[in-house]
Amino acid sequence: MQIRDERDEDAAAISRITTAAFADAPHSSGTEARIVEALRQAEALTVSLVATSDDGRIVGHVAFSPVRIDGVAGRWYGLGPVSVTPDLQRQGIGGALIGEGLIRLAALGAHGCVVLGEPAYYRRFCFLDDRTLTYGGKPSPYFQRLVLRGEAPKGDVSYHLAF
Repeated sequence: MQIRDERDEDAAAISRITTAAFADAPHSSGTEARIVEALRQAEALTVSLVATSDDGRIVGHVAFSPVRIDGVAGRWYGLGPVSVTPDLQRQGIGGALIGEGLIRLAALGAHGCVVLGEPAYYRRFCFLDDRTLTYGGKPSPYFQRLVLRGEAPKGDVSYHLAF
């Protein structure tokens, strides 16, 4: 497997994988592929990576896009969606994409990253629940943050309008 930046010609494959990856997910809104496309069209994909198999087939994707905290844009980003083709899930592809994406964010000077997801999974990347950082005006153990530099912010996080 290799991880590389998304290319223009990858859009259709990313859409198919994202749709398939979330098809049976109980927490899915069914809009994940459209979110990625809207972020792409708005040029709001700060980091967009694909994982490819040895034969060059795209098997996974991760997106990172800017977020606002208390309405202010800064150097914080949201992770997601992250998707892996269903027949290859639970083999470390998603984790590799997330890990590389966080490295890329740090190299860009990001202050941190937020994610809405399963705490037990994202803890391996050092994401923490922080009740002073909220989503939708209220704290949630599923909303977590990772400080890459500086102090942890406080306030309500909002994602790009594509979400």
